[in-house]
Amino acid sequence: MAWRKALATIGSLIVVLLIVSLGTFSLVNLMGTDPAIAIVGEGQPPEEYERVREELGLNDPFLLRYLGWLGGVVTGDLGTQMVPPYAPVVDRIASALPVSIELAVLGLLIALIIAIPLAMLSAFFAGGRLDRFISAGAFGMLSIPSFLLGLLLIAVFVNALGWFPRAEWVRIGESLPGNLYHAILPALVIAIGEAATFTRVLRNDLIVTLQEDYILAAKAKGMGVVRILVGDALRPASLSMVTIVGIALGRLIGSTVIVEYLFALPGMGTLVIRAAANGDVITVQGAVLVIACIYVGVNALIDVSYGYLDPRIRRAHV
Repeated sequence: MAWRKALATIGSLIVVLLIVSLGTFSLVNLMGTDPAIAIVGEGQPPEEYERVREELGLNDPFLLRYLGWLGGVVTGDLGTQMVPPYAPVVDRIASALPVSIELAVLGLLIALIIAIPLAMLSAFFAGGRLDRFISAGAFGMLSIPSFLLGLLLIAVFVNALGWFPRAEWVRIGESLPGNLYHAILPALVIAIGEAATFTRVLRNDLIVTLQEDYILAAKAKGMGVVRILVGDALRPASLSMVTIVGIALGRLIGSTVIVEYLFALPGMGTLVIRAAANGDVITVQGAVLVIACIYVGVNALIDVSYGYLDPRIRRAHV
């Protein structure tokens, strides 16, 4: 039964990825940008544009162009940039993707470190002053746009105090301490908003879990508060938060545009925005497809993790 479920999951992933690739290719081709103009430049004779379109196969039927592009994707060839420096799209993504992944993962880790203890305190003292204070703080953080929060942190920690740099980036391979020093502030911008969401979701699920019979029995046996919250209640109450964390990870990899722009970081968001502005549809297609594949893969892993977090789900598939 387990191998059948695994094959069904793999088959579903392949179908989803094919749909994603078709959607990506279709939407990018609806951008209204003529790649020939991006390559040759404006003000050239019509014959020159037509020559480029023929060379690139832009006059071919849509399905033929899609299959040709998909064939390249399967072999790991996402094409070449249509504007200088004409590097392979795979190389550009390989350079930008680690930056976005690091920001997303580091931001989510900081968010979890903040959210989990706050949610447990809020749930344990539900309805009390501490609960109301934490809830009000979470709502306040949710109401602050990320660009405004980023500007505030830059004004305080970069301009006023001079504790952190701006518009600089050090890769992990060059220096791990230097990398963390440059990444911590933009990651904090990501973390604050996500922590507020995680706190609210986990608090609500913990309140429900703490009313379960086995939790009440643990309280009756005199077990400690920490043991009950961490050992008994946290794991089964984490299902909703795990889903949200997975969705957030896939979303943040491609949507850290504001943070990357504020701190001038060379991530995927910056790559896609610049490529779209220059009419480089090949780069946009490749980058969007990679982000979508990561999103689908992360959510598949989340589905698998449900059985570990809640044994009732695992037993239901036996």
